[in-house]
Amino acid sequence: MLDSAIKALTQMLTPPFRRVLLKSIGLGLILIVLVGVGLNRVFSWMATAGATWAETTVGGHTAWQIIAWVLSIAATLGIITGALFLMPAVTAFVGSFFVDEIADEVERTHYPMEPPGTALPLLRALVEGVKTALLAIVVYLVAVPFLFVAGLGLIIMLLANAYLLSREYFLLAAMRFRPPEEAKAMRQAHSGQIFFAGLPIVLFVSIPIVNLATPLFAMAMMVHLHKRLSQRRIEVQPPKRA
Repeated sequence: MLDSAIKALTQMLTPPFRRVLLKSIGLGLILIVLVGVGLNRVFSWMATAGATWAETTVGGHTAWQIIAWVLSIAATLGIITGALFLMPAVTAFVGSFFVDEIADEVERTHYPMEPPGTALPLLRALVEGVKTALLAIVVYLVAVPFLFVAGLGLIIMLLANAYLLSREYFLLAAMRFRPPEEAKAMRQAHSGQIFFAGLPIVLFVSIPIVNLATPLFAMAMMVHLHKRLSQRRIEVQPPKRA
């Protein structure tokens, strides 16, 4: 696991990875800004509409305008905070556009003598990314009430993200060489090791700004891990009888 993480980090600074990184960051930022602006407009409209209704019903123009202004600021701060917490969901979706480009570069650099993987159909990659993004959102909604219980919610989110992100990127790496069902079976057979490999990804995704590069690091790391586990399976297979 450590060797896979070091190899992934080392390759992050190479020119091919930098090109993909710029595209990934650009798409991620655009997505976050669009969602943030959209939610801000919705919440601001709700606050203003509520203030107008209260003013018409109860009276007191200035007081209700101040309340609407405070609620709008609170909504904006909440959206910014939410964007930071939901970064794994955003990166899971954004990463689906670039996983094969990253995997190709890792395989070409570190495994030039082995057959390259087959790029996933774009629809399949998007479906996997959306599924993981939705699961991450569900995890956050479940964990939020526990944030005030001695940090229990934070621990839940870290462990859940380790599971979700390691699962997502390992399957994407494995499905380049295996049918989906076989890739899922392999993940289940090595679930513990794959989960622990998700912990460095969680540390990576918890660093603001840096976490925009999570798809690159996570995919590169899981390509190495899949290669290692595949080699181990070959080594432990009993020889065929003549």
